[in-house]
Amino acid sequence: MRIALIHALRHSPPPVEAAFARLWPEATLMNLLDDSLSADLARDGALTPRMTERFLSLARYAAGTGAAGILFTCSAFGPCIEAVARDLAPMPVLKPNEAMIEEAAALGGTVGLLATFAPTLDTMPPEFPDGVRVVPGLAEGALAALDRGDPGEHDRLAAEAARGLAAGCDAIALAQFSLARAAPAVAAATGRTVLTTPDSAVRKLRRALGA
Repeated sequence: MRIALIHALRHSPPPVEAAFARLWPEATLMNLLDDSLSADLARDGALTPRMTERFLSLARYAAGTGAAGILFTCSAFGPCIEAVARDLAPMPVLKPNEAMIEEAAALGGTVGLLATFAPTLDTMPPEFPDGVRVVPGLAEGALAALDRGDPGEHDRLAAEAARGLAAGCDAIALAQFSLARAAPAVAAATGRTVLTTPDSAVRKLRRALGA
């Protein structure tokens, strides 16, 4: 069964591939990467109709290859992905964060939402259901560290930012696929349950396809 993974950050493929290897190794993966999506969003400061059309084009291409489902891996593009889901229904099309949000809601309480890409903290908190209090936090400089090839510094900065969230939170949710690599460091720094988008998404997609 082919699953299309569509990325807007070049750091996203390894963590989701690792999650599939652990949780659904039988799946056949294809990767589509356009890292200009995140750069253009950061430049424009808002999602545009043109951005939605770009997402539709990528998803239609993936569907045309025979993909049974699509998983997007960048959490700052929720409305664009919702447009894809409507366009390709009933094919399962998952936003990167929806499964993790469901798992966070099941835990209840207050969730610290940690991101390294600032626009994510604008678009993602409204996706949480009523009754879940979300405390956002940005790991300043972590994504830049990953960009320059310093994953250790990325993880250190993520753990440091998470420590600042932990006092008032029952769990820490890592908002981006690229942050999943820091989960052990975040757990050690906070002593809280840590949710990652890749693991949650793979579990939900596998259930949706009955695999």
